[in-house]
Amino acid sequence: MLLNQKNDMIKQWISKALKYLEHSLIPVPQELNEIDWKEELSPNNKKLCRHLSAFANHPGGGFLVFGIEDKSGRVQGIGQEQAELIMQKLSSLCRTSVFPLVSLDHAIEEYKGVPVLLVYIKESAVKPVSINDKSIEDSYIRNGGTTRQASRQEIGSLMLNSKMPYYEGLHAGTLQSIPDIFDMLDYRSIFKLLDKPTPQTQEDILQWMEEEKMVQNMDGAGYYILNFGALASAYNLNQFDDLARKAVRVIKYSGLTKQKTEKEYVGKSGYAIGYEELISYINALLPSREVIKKALRTEESVYPEIAIRELIANALIHQDLSIRGVSPMVEIFDDRIEISNPGKLLPSKSIDRLIRTTPESRNEILAAAFRRYGICEERGSGLEKAVSAIELHGLPPVKFEELENSFRVTIYAPKEFAKLTPTERIEACYQHCVIKYYTGSGMTNTSLRERFKMSERQRPQVSLVIKEALLQNKIKPRDPNNVSTKFAEYIPVWG
Repeated sequence: MLLNQKNDMIKQWISKALKYLEHSLIPVPQELNEIDWKEELSPNNKKLCRHLSAFANHPGGGFLVFGIEDKSGRVQGIGQEQAELIMQKLSSLCRTSVFPLVSLDHAIEEYKGVPVLLVYIKESAVKPVSINDKSIEDSYIRNGGTTRQASRQEIGSLMLNSKMPYYEGLHAGTLQSIPDIFDMLDYRSIFKLLDKPTPQTQEDILQWMEEEKMVQNMDGAGYYILNFGALASAYNLNQFDDLARKAVRVIKYSGLTKQKTEKEYVGKSGYAIGYEELISYINALLPSREVIKKALRTEESVYPEIAIRELIANALIHQDLSIRGVSPMVEIFDDRIEISNPGKLLPSKSIDRLIRTTPESRNEILAAAFRRYGICEERGSGLEKAVSAIELHGLPPVKFEELENSFRVTIYAPKEFAKLTPTERIEACYQHCVIKYYTGSGMTNTSLRERFKMSERQRPQVSLVIKEALLQNKIKPRDPNNVSTKFAEYIPVWG
């Protein structure tokens, strides 16, 4: 099916190219912005690069046609060997001499009874495309059927209509052959995560990988693995210089400080294909407690697994991948787990509004993929489920911290109410209030007591926590006219 879609797209651009060619040659030869025909390849590389820049900057891209006499427009045709040499030269220039990289497609089609070479220069999403990687002013456009240098005003217009490059879409390394792509990326595991059968043909697999934004086809010369492809499915991230330090680190300490390290683990697989192994490794390091279920004694972790899964996925998704030399970390102490990622919160975010806020991510491709692969919850619900699970286990509240150049989430081992600090009690009250608000109800003294695993006779202690949360402007009465504190409901102050 994927191959059929690709063939349909090829037929569409070939049909369009032939229509432009017909229009530019009949009734008399004329120049169009969308097409330029030539007898043979020019030896002037700079001139060729100008055409590549101009067509890549043009809406919808443009076409070069070889096998047409330059001046007369007479169709003379082209041979297979000559066409291959032309494509080798153009493909090389696209990779090395225009910035950002330009994508080509080509076909040999019969026109007026003879074969001609059609070259499709695709419009670049990132503009302007220039022939100088240090100056965007060396950019070209099509105007009046000719190629000319763009003015500053025209460059500004191109920039306004440009899609900014994103880290996940950058090249993770050098150009690779098809066998190398299959040796470096574990696409089979991704199909298992998607619960889909693996395509049977090499062409369909590569087409899917392109659509998944894992690789970029360089017009038959090979493929670039994109950062997302490596981060999601690399067998070994150490094969990618800039991504080797993006692997997740897990450190188990002895005690409450970092003085003594018991174990250390550095993942090497891509995030998606290595996620279950990572979670299993962490769970094996965590303390457990004995519980009785249906008259059977079983061991379970003191930390809810759903919270671990969601918070680690959150750290991977929201890290600032542009920061070099640092990686997401999971640090396990005797009394807590600290999960941190490079990069501070986005400017639009605040710590008090993290639970089920409008989803926003630095790495939208990675975030969307994690949801489709079943690694994390739907948009905006992950932290809510993590906090809810922590409440059900009777753990202290989640601690969110914005550090100098990173963000850290800490979850704590069980602690009795009497041992919670005043700050922890108020934060637990606020987080519980947020969870109740999103379930369509309000927090009450009773619900907060249940959250703290406290009895009815401890109602006054819980009332003091609610009172302090009100004073600190963290919560407010759901009904400001209600004078009864016993049956009062509360919602977040922003509710």
